[in-house]
Amino acid sequence: MSIKHILFDLDGTLLPMVQDEFVKFYMPLLAKEYISRGVRIEPESFIGAVWAGYKAMVKNDGSRTNREAFWSYIDPELPVSAEESEKIALDFYEKGFNRAICTTQPTPLSDRIVKTARAKGIETYLATNPVFPRCATMNRIRWAGLDASDFRVITTYEDCVYCKPNPEYFRMILEEFRLDPEECLMVGNDVEEDLSIRSLGVKTFLVTDTMENKKNLPVSSEYAGTLDELLKFVESVGE
Repeated sequence: MSIKHILFDLDGTLLPMVQDEFVKFYMPLLAKEYISRGVRIEPESFIGAVWAGYKAMVKNDGSRTNREAFWSYIDPELPVSAEESEKIALDFYEKGFNRAICTTQPTPLSDRIVKTARAKGIETYLATNPVFPRCATMNRIRWAGLDASDFRVITTYEDCVYCKPNPEYFRMILEEFRLDPEECLMVGNDVEEDLSIRSLGVKTFLVTDTMENKKNLPVSSEYAGTLDELLKFVESVGE
């Protein structure tokens, strides 16, 4: 198998975590940030609105950025303007959000995997679901002990117009960098979100340490294993 490009998921893959634990920890912190700024919200309904905004991004049809999809949805739900609301959110994602590292299990294996791939001449891409602002994604990259400069692209809500599991999200990366699907590998832990790239002819490696399969979908992946096994797999590429 000739692998020239590896697309990596972040949350649950290069940054091991249980997604539900991560979200349940940081969402109330985000609500508290708004309250501390004098914004009158009821935390539970606010969190519900954020979730609905997330779903609006997942359903994005390519007609606007995920950022626009999120804020246009959540704007009527908040007593402050979308501009002011986003400023509060970005301040949170720069600072208070970092407390959520306690819900993750960073491992030096992740950086070794990426750097091993690059040492072999394999291009690496961070295909993390673009539902977060760039500052939040850069912080999670730092939590994971990764070097952002190792990736040709880091997808965020400012730049993308689709989300996983929509294959169009992956198609945009393939087309932007003119990648041959047969020379690519997608590495991820979410059966629904990450394996959807297989419909474009890209092979996958399903990371099993914190595998997510909330819909109990049939699992179909060319490769699967732990991060330790992924490292050995990457080391063996081309040999």
